Amino acid sequence: MDEAGSLSPVLQTRKSGTAVRAEYMIDKLEMFIALAQEKHFGRAAEECGVTQPTLSATIKQLEEQLGVLLVLRGSRFQGLTPEGERVLEWARRLVADARTMQQELKAVRDGLSGHLRIGTIPTALTFVPELTTPFADQNPGVTFSVLSRSSTEILSLLENLEIDVGITYLGNEPVGKVVQIPLYRETYCLVTSEGAPLSDRGKVSWREVSQIPLCLLTKGMQNRRIVDNILARAGTDVAPTLQSDSIVSLFAHVRTGKWASIVPKTLADTFAGGTLRTIPITEPDAGTMVGLVATRREPHAPMIAAMLRLAKRMEAPKVESDTPL
Repeated sequence: MDEAGSLSPVLQTRKSGTAVRAEYMIDKLEMFIALAQEKHFGRAAEECGVTQPTLSATIKQLEEQLGVLLVLRGSRFQGLTPEGERVLEWARRLVADARTMQQELKAVRDGLSGHLRIGTIPTALTFVPELTTPFADQNPGVTFSVLSRSSTEILSLLENLEIDVGITYLGNEPVGKVVQIPLYRETYCLVTSEGAPLSDRGKVSWREVSQIPLCLLTKGMQNRRIVDNILARAGTDVAPTLQSDSIVSLFAHVRTGKWASIVPKTLADTFAGGTLRTIPITEPDAGTMVGLVATRREPHAPMIAAMLRLAKRMEAPKVESDTPL
């Protein structure tokens, strides 16, 4: 340092060059992560906003820099080498750390701002405003993306750094090593049209609803697997005459009067009305906990940490029947 305490021009240049090299390495790792996700050079290049030759050359440079082969190549992408799989794990950590550092520095300078990506199971879509509304009030510089995805996809997106937090089922199926904050207990009801079977009832049993024409979510959705599990524990099963991966489609078909459906109460409260009737399903009472999940790492990026704090304040109490009876 000179007498004034500042870095000499030589050290300033060296420091600047180190920062540029570090940023360049992060860029390479982000391209490598994109290739591992897309499994296709063209799609990965498009995702990164570069040409395919540029992406290919960058991956080749990364391999030369690390001294190992990362990608199995032929006429097209054929997968990662064992070394590539190991580098991918480190790449995710390093990129996540770099993003966290950038967010922290920006938050210190400008306050919390940026873009928060939320992945949610379709049945929790109507709950998301319970989080985003107070978060936006507290942090007006933050914008949001809300993606409707299956529970399996949410965990994959978290691992690949494609979303920041997720809202999914807890306890019904393994969620892996993630931070989990329970938000609410999902319970179920029958949605049917006026004049349809069981529409005049104050409550119905799981066995009764299994005996009428139903439209349900597809088996690829965890909600459907939960419903099937409850029915099995109640000593019955169901063969729906219509299946869809869309909640909107289910309600549209119920409105025809030909079908009824089993849906979470939160959805029924939002979409039902008019000629539709919402009837609690009991005998047995059953529910599944839904919660916020995030990658288990310290420190979390400022926006993720702030969302976790908000969710913690809303945390639902643990109940014995979190999982289907």
